[in-house]
Amino acid sequence: MSTTTRETTITADPAAPTVVITREFDAPVANVFRAHVEPDLVKRWLGPRDLTMEIDKFDAATGGSYRYTHRDDNGSYVFFGSFHEVRPNERIVQTFTFEGFPDSVSLETMVFTDLGDGRSRIEGTSLFESVEARDAMVASGMEVGVREGYEQLDELLAAG
Repeated sequence: MSTTTRETTITADPAAPTVVITREFDAPVANVFRAHVEPDLVKRWLGPRDLTMEIDKFDAATGGSYRYTHRDDNGSYVFFGSFHEVRPNERIVQTFTFEGFPDSVSLETMVFTDLGDGRSRIEGTSLFESVEARDAMVASGMEVGVREGYEQLDELLAAG
C-alpha cells in the first residue's frame, strides 16, 4: 500500500477571527465525505496520533449533533456541537466547542470539491467569536491534531 501525504494549509487571517484549512486527498470526494460523517470511520482518523477517541454521539445529519472524547496519559478532552447542514459530498456546517472552554463556540463550514481523477479537496473555514478566541485555539496545538489527523485519513483512504 502506498500513501501520499499532501500539504495541509492552515491560515489565520490577521484581520478576521477565522482559520482556513485546505487539504487535498488522493481519493474520490464521496470517500472523503463518508470518512467525515460515519462515526466508525471518524474514530479512526480524527485528531492527533497519540490520542484515543470515544464517540458518545455522532449524528452527522442536518439538525444532528455530536459529542466525543479524546484521551491520553494526561487526561480527557471533550468536544461537542451541532450539525446545521450536511449536504452529501458537498458541504458540512457545524458548531464546535471544547468542553474546557465552553464559552467559546466556533462555526465551521467544510466544502468538499471533486478535483477529478479520483482526487478531492476540503476547505474548512472556522469562524470564532473573536481574534483572541481564534488565537487561543491556534496556540492550543490544534495544528498538530489537524495535520496528524489528515495523515491518518490518508492512510484510511488508501486502505480502502
